[in-house]
Amino acid sequence: MTIGAYRLLSKKCAYPLHLGVTEAGTPDMGMVKSAMGIGGLLCLGIGDTLRVTLTADPVEEIYAAKKILLAAGLRQEGPNLISCPTCGRTNIDLIPIAQEVERRLAGCTKPITVAVMGCAVNGPGEAAAADVGIAGGKGEGLLFRRGEILRKVPQEKLVDALMEEIAKLP
Repeated sequence: MTIGAYRLLSKKCAYPLHLGVTEAGTPDMGMVKSAMGIGGLLCLGIGDTLRVTLTADPVEEIYAAKKILLAAGLRQEGPNLISCPTCGRTNIDLIPIAQEVERRLAGCTKPITVAVMGCAVNGPGEAAAADVGIAGGKGEGLLFRRGEILRKVPQEKLVDALMEEIAKLP
């Protein structure tokens, strides 16, 4: 209903439009509803300002809004972490590795794309556009930059090697 109303309004007037999904709910579902409504409209080129409303600490609303803008390609501050889903080719414990990378990137302000991939197929190939990334293997992984393999790294040192490579980036 939100998307339909804004699409109709944007065709009828030239006023700046403030986007929001009211009564979105608690952070988990509220973030999904807000991303669908606000993000969808932003991707259609509709909207000038936004407010994410969550049943949570208002600071969480700011984090959610920043994430929506990043996902829509409208915010460049800080890293964009991409990671693949686990599948039959995944040979490392991908979920905690991706979570650890996300935790360590929390204070980073570099406008970079970082990839955490479960295998060499998804790594340097599918994530070739990433500024830097890792791809899992059996007991080891690949460290790569813009699709080019830099070296193999033991699994227990993958995250550290990735963070060292990120530190080298401008």
